Amino acid sequence: MPKKRPLAIVLAGALCLVTAGCAESSTETASSKASASTSTSESGYPVTIENCGQTETFTKAPSRVVVMNGASVGEVSTLLALGLGDRIVSNQQSYGMSEVPGRAKAIKALPTGDVTPNDAFDIPREAMFGLRPDLVLSTTSYGFEAKNGFATREQLKGVKANSLVSPQGCDQENSGMTIADSYTFLRDMGKVFNVSDRAEKLIADSEKSIAAVSAKVKGEKKPKVMLLFANMAMGGNEFSSVVAKGIYNDIIDKAGGVNAFENASKTSFADLSKEEVAATDVDALVVISYNADDPTGYAKKLLKEFPQWPAAKNNTYTVLSDSIYLGPSNDLAVDRIARMLHPDAL
Repeated sequence: MPKKRPLAIVLAGALCLVTAGCAESSTETASSKASASTSTSESGYPVTIENCGQTETFTKAPSRVVVMNGASVGEVSTLLALGLGDRIVSNQQSYGMSEVPGRAKAIKALPTGDVTPNDAFDIPREAMFGLRPDLVLSTTSYGFEAKNGFATREQLKGVKANSLVSPQGCDQENSGMTIADSYTFLRDMGKVFNVSDRAEKLIADSEKSIAAVSAKVKGEKKPKVMLLFANMAMGGNEFSSVVAKGIYNDIIDKAGGVNAFENASKTSFADLSKEEVAATDVDALVVISYNADDPTGYAKKLLKEFPQWPAAKNNTYTVLSDSIYLGPSNDLAVDRIARMLHPDAL
């Protein structure tokens, strides 16, 4: 039975996370409302970032960072990839697994600040103030809404704390997110913490890896890929966690595939009946694990349920978690999916 989770919480991270056509991944996308406009002195500060209509100015590197849940690990993974884990005083993000060796363990070891989450599965207002943050990161603007029981960005400024919403999170609908947004966030964090050299190295390595994979699968027939969350319901139908748009599509495209349900919704997720799913040719299956108990078992169950799929006949599936979302490891998702779709090319 799919687990019911609040829609806004799930969408916040879809993830992430989580497409419109992607510009060159080394540049910031014009559509990203959270992109940075930065001026720095020789020492690296002050750093000013225009973020979702607000101006955030940093006079030094933050030392007490709070990472809100948002059903994401994009923010905490970015900080860890940049070597900034020691700045985190409270992390609420976790997927329970990762494509990066050791990352899930590193996330689990981070302090939580002994926070008891509210009904929205995140840090209540008073608990936030008690953490004494100097920077609060939220996947979307949802994490700063007073009606949800959270501290607003204005209230955080009142206690001398900066706040940032991740790229494409201003409107809480990230259907236009691309891999370039992951690079934008890396660059933002590089500037905020004065570690831009680390950020640029990660971006360059990712771009090189993705370009190499895309070159190998160029010209190959593009299989139809179905992506969905394991054992999760977001709407009224049985298949309401099927991905339609977002960063996922950019990743699939660079891996030499196409989203089988890209046109099923104008937003990030499609709410589909079993009949609609059965009527679609699915060449490959990607199950996304968000703290799922047995995502591989769920994938096998779907293949058995729809034996007419080419994916079922060829046993073509993979399970992914954090690399498929906004974050520093999209190159791993591109590589994994490409190897599934085009094993002879890689």
